[in-house]
Amino acid sequence: MEKLIITAALTGAEVTREQQPNVPLTPDEIAEAAYECHKAGASIVHIHARDEEGKPTQSFDVYKEIKEKIEAKCDIIVQPSTGGATWHTPEERLQPVELKPEMATLSCGTVNFGDEVFMNSGEYIEKFAKRMQELGVKPEIEVFDRGMIQNALNLVKKGLVAEPLHFDFVLGVPGACPGTPEDLMYMISNAPANATWTVAGIGRSELPLAVMAIVLGGNVRVGFEDNVYYSKGVKADSNAQLVERIVRISNEMGREVATPNEARAILGLKK
Repeated sequence: MEKLIITAALTGAEVTREQQPNVPLTPDEIAEAAYECHKAGASIVHIHARDEEGKPTQSFDVYKEIKEKIEAKCDIIVQPSTGGATWHTPEERLQPVELKPEMATLSCGTVNFGDEVFMNSGEYIEKFAKRMQELGVKPEIEVFDRGMIQNALNLVKKGLVAEPLHFDFVLGVPGACPGTPEDLMYMISNAPANATWTVAGIGRSELPLAVMAIVLGGNVRVGFEDNVYYSKGVKADSNAQLVERIVRISNEMGREVATPNEARAILGLKK
């Protein structure tokens, strides 16, 4: 079994200081959180940028500042979001890809996010995939419902994404696929055999799905974007604390954790 790749989703587009007092918002805070997660054992950081007021932004300049500050501290893989917030335009969402990061997310379908709708038309999915291909950015295929796996395979047929694919199964979002063990097994069974995958369990789904991923040979995403708690009613002290728990569990189960360079080799990244 390959070593475990841990992704830390540090901030997200929606978490506020009222919900989680320790969520990093400024470029300096995000960079420091990334460094702490790197020391704890994460090999990827998933980034959502915030503006000076703490609101979600897809600004090229803000992402550039965050990326440079992280890279000055450590060699962790910086993975910007092209999801942004539900109200960002596709053109705004695509801006961080112009930084030519090693990876970026590629959401492969439209989905309900609670009372909001995260729009991803076929036209724009292809546009995002094509631009990532042109810039040598490996897409992490974000899957919120089963049909998004097929949408990704259609991109392969059109020559817009190369195999092997890497999926992030985001399970437990209100309005999308629930985060039960059965849901994760269903997603895995429908992914190509040569694909790699990560699971991001939302809220209370985070820890049980993470443990399943460790056992099944998948990879794990944790962090304040997905879950602000360490245990029921107890808020986590930091993103790094959530990473540390996964490292401890994986080590106790006999599965080693990947360094950033080992993760690059597993995912076929071009640094």
